[in-house]
Amino acid sequence: MTRRITRSDLRAALWAYRTLPRLRQQLRTQRVDRIVVPPPPPLPENALRGVGAVLRRRRHTCLERSLLLQAWHSAHGRLHNVVVGVRGSSADFSAHAWLEGHASCHEESFDGLMSIAPSDYSHG
Repeated sequence: MTRRITRSDLRAALWAYRTLPRLRQQLRTQRVDRIVVPPPPPLPENALRGVGAVLRRRRHTCLERSLLLQAWHSAHGRLHNVVVGVRGSSADFSAHAWLEGHASCHEESFDGLMSIAPSDYSHG
């Protein structure tokens, strides 16, 4: 059985929906270590389902996704760094971002280049 969509799920989805374009704009104009992710509203941890729904339906980069999830988890007392990794030479160079300690389909094949510490958004 699937769980019914709650008001908290919808509020979390709205936060993610509004935050992704803000992240994209900031990433175009600022250094990654100066990005400010608006904190999520105080919601139960299981409202992450709403954030996940937006991430499945909206286009985003792995860095945008990682920064968004970092802010969500930080607000719920779980502080994870965002890791940015690279691989390849100039001919086949690629980069990827993921949350430290979270499964990443690419984590093993990328060399960590930098780590972005979270802001503490905990709601108490």
